[in-house]
Amino acid sequence: MSSKHSAAAPAAAFPYTPLPPPPPPPPDAVAVGVVVLPFYPRRRGSALRPRLRRCLCFSASFLLVAAAAGFVLFPSDPTVELARIRLNRVRIATSPALTLDLSFNVTLRVRNRDVFSMYLRSLNVSVGYRGRELGSVTSAGEMIAARGSSYVDTTVDLDGLRVVYDAFYLLEDLAKGVVPFDADARVNGLLGISFVELPIKARVSCEISVNVKNQTIAHQNCSPEELFHPSPAKS
Repeated sequence: MSSKHSAAAPAAAFPYTPLPPPPPPPPDAVAVGVVVLPFYPRRRGSALRPRLRRCLCFSASFLLVAAAAGFVLFPSDPTVELARIRLNRVRIATSPALTLDLSFNVTLRVRNRDVFSMYLRSLNVSVGYRGRELGSVTSAGEMIAARGSSYVDTTVDLDGLRVVYDAFYLLEDLAKGVVPFDADARVNGLLGISFVELPIKARVSCEISVNVKNQTIAHQNCSPEELFHPSPAKS
């Protein structure tokens, strides 16, 4: 058996034209280089910075809101002013002992500066001479609305007071016709916030000069003094 071999046809030949060389750069051209930076892995701390900034902004906002709320809601002492004082009588007896009869009508204006109502438990007015207390009187208070004020009247009657320590100065002032006295008014109250009661206090001190000849007040000078003792007690 004879095998017949056929020769493969030669591949078609295509003409190849080489690419022209690139044109030379102009004389004034500037060579531009590309710098490849190495890869640096991203640090973990840089990813936390936006979260940290958000936390700081939230904390600052919370503190501002808390400070504003505390400024509005935190209790403060009331203010006490001497609205009017009237002398009823002043009488000094030298025999058989040096005694003093004194009577005042006092009107105080108490202003509640808080956003909660205040209960005025007591009002104490004391009268002294040359730094020594002669006597005092205490009267019951009343309810004062939030951001409101109230006028409280009280009468100070001191009869038959024996002056022992400062008898010489009292006789000297009596000869002049004007006797200086010290008046001190103290307010004690409670500020109710939910189930907590906060004690609040206020005070006003006055210097009063009494003309014993015409039974009038010759001069008065008052200075308020605010006191606060934050010791809350549950009701």
